[in-house]
Amino acid sequence: MIQITYQRGKCIGCNYCIELAPERWKMNKKDGRSLLLGAKNKRGFYTVKVDDIEYEANKASAKVCPMKIIHINKLNK
Repeated sequence: MIQITYQRGKCIGCNYCIELAPERWKMNKKDGRSLLLGAKNKRGFYTVKVDDIEYEANKASAKVCPMKIIHINKLNK
């Protein structure tokens, strides 16, 4: 399992996360910021736990994010 954490308030809507991991991200047409699908919001930090199969795509998203607001952590089983 991995955990993806995203600080949505700082998103500039560059679309990189959506291009690299479209199964986990989509654009919110109302405010132009990315949505982390399946995530729960806690004080502006959106978090979701997903299978390891999504690790590479989401790690790539975190790496290219110009705001550095996507964080990926591998969880112990």
